[in-house]
Amino acid sequence: MNEIIRKRKSIRKFDMTILDSAVLESVQKFINDLKPLFPCINYSIEFAEKTKGLFNIKAPHYLVFKSETTGESYENIGFIGQQIDLFLAENGIGTCWLGLAKQIDSGNAGLPHVICMAFGKPAEPLYRDITAFKRKPLKTISEGNDGRIEAARLAPSGMNRQNWFFIGADGKIHCYRKKPDPISGLFFDKLERIDIGIAICHIAMESKDFSFSQKEDAPIRKGFIYVGTVA
Repeated sequence: MNEIIRKRKSIRKFDMTILDSAVLESVQKFINDLKPLFPCINYSIEFAEKTKGLFNIKAPHYLVFKSETTGESYENIGFIGQQIDLFLAENGIGTCWLGLAKQIDSGNAGLPHVICMAFGKPAEPLYRDITAFKRKPLKTISEGNDGRIEAARLAPSGMNRQNWFFIGADGKIHCYRKKPDPISGLFFDKLERIDIGIAICHIAMESKDFSFSQKEDAPIRKGFIYVGTVA
């Protein structure tokens, strides 16, 4: 498994030293070269110095994700953002998804706000041992056999809810997110759509030739919404 997936963690204490301009330029270059899950969905990623909101974390830098809100826009942002998360962790930079934070100023006008990510030099250990992950067992989030599902199991999720399910069959992984109930859906639906995008990113990192599509004949999973299939 990808070494960073096995040891990454969300950082909540940051050294407030501003990162070197060359480092920030490398982050921008990586962003420019990202491959989205749904290429037809319009999105943007902006740098910000401050954010506000519940459970906000003080950090020297933030990324603000914006997107049109059509179709699988939130799943797309999760997939895109987690590529950045893993890239930064691999280069010694800490990150933390901020589900309820927003940009203080309006930034570039246009696309609606989706989510933020704090990043910077960590003021706590950047990595953890795989035994420190608190995740549901594979048997409760999946069926069938495909080693890539373990990478998805280790993915971060809002409030660590892990409300996803995977079916491995014939070299494919069918990906699902839990169907929201009327009450919790008001608070968690967007985050859990981002979460499944994050998990699919982890599967992509473990795939030799990654492809993703939505199949009309995908298995039905009661209580879950089908998102798509990784080949």
